[in-house]
Amino acid sequence: MKPTFPRGLLLFVALLWTELAEAHGIAGNRYFDGTMTFDDPAVADEAIVPNFSYLGFPTQGSNVTENRINWSFARLLTPTLAATLDSGWIHQNWPIGHTSGFDKTNLGLKYEAYRDNQHEALVSVSLAWGIAHSGSVGVGADAPNTIQPGITFGKGFGDLPDSLAWLRPFAVTGSIVDEEPVGSGGRALVPNLATGSFQNLSSPAVQTLHWGFSIQYSTLYLTSRFTGSSPKDEPLNQWVPLVEFRFDSPNGQKTVATANPGFAYVAVTWQVAAEVILPMNHAGGNGPGFRAQLLLFLDDLMPSVFGKPLLTGPAPDRRQIAW
Repeated sequence: MKPTFPRGLLLFVALLWTELAEAHGIAGNRYFDGTMTFDDPAVADEAIVPNFSYLGFPTQGSNVTENRINWSFARLLTPTLAATLDSGWIHQNWPIGHTSGFDKTNLGLKYEAYRDNQHEALVSVSLAWGIAHSGSVGVGADAPNTIQPGITFGKGFGDLPDSLAWLRPFAVTGSIVDEEPVGSGGRALVPNLATGSFQNLSSPAVQTLHWGFSIQYSTLYLTSRFTGSSPKDEPLNQWVPLVEFRFDSPNGQKTVATANPGFAYVAVTWQVAAEVILPMNHAGGNGPGFRAQLLLFLDDLMPSVFGKPLLTGPAPDRRQIAW
């Protein structure tokens, strides 16, 4: 029988697999926070350096814990189309030793398909290519080519009437990405506890649906700046409490589910965010973890370099909010 990658470790990799969030999206009064566990509805010139995640407890059926540092870069080609690049570094702790290496590298395109400033709504579609064998065998990131079509959305409730004014600070975002392997699989190092050494075994290619949503709360809606009409200033420089729900559903296996409460602080040129990782089922883990992120808004940070798209048209001015 052909040896395969242990299911527990595969689920653990799926849990920490992150389609890195790239967000600098403002629609009407609403800033959609740059989420940390899935993509968001914005297209912009941005970089994440880094997104750090830590799980000190193994997932169900696994005996490995993992630290991960991910990064991503997005560059506008047109005002509504961006090219994206992301990868990462993984360090694993096993009972018999440590392994480290690069995560798989992804290249993609992301297009803003719908915008409604008055009703605080954004929708984007994306298509990414996971480059075959760009990840390390030592951390189970060796994989065939993958095709990853996705859709992301955001909707704020700042347009609600006065009778529901208490709901105006809230917004929801969501994402669905179908990761389809193109190939037979890769390789992975798996520990043999009996011999105290690692074995190089085959790692099957598994179709996986990555999906999730977040609930966000804009504290600026608690001020007199937001009364259901055009804001006095752009909606930045604010605290955003939030909770993200992340799900990874490998074909034929249990869904990995986590709830991730945290917060973000948004400034003009950067955003910092932190979350606690809480398993929602056995596949999601045996204990809590933590992640933190620094997101740079390159168009504001280096306007002479990123002030306009590479191919055509002026950069979208988020300070000009249409009503």
